[in-house]
Amino acid sequence: MANSKRELFLKRRLRVRNKLRKEANGRVRLSVHRSNKNISAQLIDDVNGVTLVSASTLEKDLGVVGKNNVEAAAKVGSAIAERAKAKGVEDVYFDRGGFLFHGKVKALADAAREGGLKF
Repeated sequence: MANSKRELFLKRRLRVRNKLRKEANGRVRLSVHRSNKNISAQLIDDVNGVTLVSASTLEKDLGVVGKNNVEAAAKVGSAIAERAKAKGVEDVYFDRGGFLFHGKVKALADAAREGGLKF
């Protein structure tokens, strides 16, 4: 019987995170979450269990409140890269969760790379 979309998403998320944890080497995790209305990103230090910086389309200063398109994702990616540089973080590993690396998630990753993050 075919799996539901939710079950496939959860399986994909576990697979991605388990592979990344093996290769983490103490680096910070760039975690992405995408909903129907917004997109957000966080830099998480898993060793200490602390979120270092975050950026989201819910923030008014980015100018994309409530938008969830490729341009908004690119703005969030550049904002997270800028904030990471301010905290002194350059090397991260990209945790896309269960989301496919396509469209908005890819735009966020490309903007973060252009902003100076290495992953």
